[in-house]
Formats: sequence, C-alpha cells, structure tokens
Amino acid sequence: MRRHIARTTMMLCGAVSLAAVVGTASAAPPGTQPVKHHAEPVIVDCFWQPEVRPDDFILACGDGNSRLISLQWSQWLPNSATAEGINVVNDCKPYCAAGKFHPYRVTVRLDDPEPWKKRPQVQHYTQITLVYTDERPDGYERTVSYPLWN
Repeated sequence: MRRHIARTTMMLCGAVSLAAVVGTASAAPPGTQPVKHHAEPVIVDCFWQPEVRPDDFILACGDGNSRLISLQWSQWLPNSATAEGINVVNDCKPYCAAGKFHPYRVTVRLDDPEPWKKRPQVQHYTQITLVYTDERPDGYERTVSYPLWN
C-alpha cells in the first residue's frame, strides 16, 4: 500500500511539474536565443515556439521520454545546423512511469528547412538526425532520423 501511495505521489509531482512548464511556455526558456526577424531558420518546440540554437529540445512531446540536453551548436546555417549533446531516454522498464532515464552522447543535425505553416515567412527545419557516438538505447540504430512538426 505504501508503495502505491509513493508511486501516486511521484506521478502527481510529475504532473504538477509538467503543468508548470506548460503554463510558462510563452516565456523563452533559459539559454535560448530569441528569434530576430526570422532571418535564419528555426526549430519549432513542443509549445509551437520558434527557437534558434536551443540548449535543450524535447523529442517526445507527448510524454517527455526522450529529450536533448546540453546542446552545443557548432553551426546554424540556412540549410542545416549541427550540435553535440546528450539524448536522455527513458528505458520504460517495467513501464514508462517506473522507468529510468539514461544519457547517450549524440551528434544532432537539422535539415530541410521549409516555410512554417503557422508563419510562412519563417523557415523552420523539418528533419532531425541523431548519431549516437558511443552507447545507444536498446533497439535504436546508430543513426536515426525523425520528421519535425510543422
């Protein structure tokens, strides 16, 4: 019974934390450079905010079980951007709420900028590729690519 109460308490704390983040989504996250006149492409985050060279980025918007942290951008060009960082992934064992997060070093590449549907005058990257430089999560290939939302 105590274990159930502890687990429920942890879940509620996580929900409150998520609500706090969602509630302040209009504020620019620390370390994120504001977008200036949209002269350079942006990456659109889970809260539909354009970002340039973010320090972190959530890959799994629905549950937060995969995110990029400690991003160090070496380039941010009109056609692509490259960074080194950490992909923190939940192993979801025995299930996601009880899983543990594990860090994996990655090289990140953003590609294929197109006009953003929300603001057609803004170019946004539409493809993200992760290359795991050392270990990688179970079942992941060394290189994985995902489309980014529009």
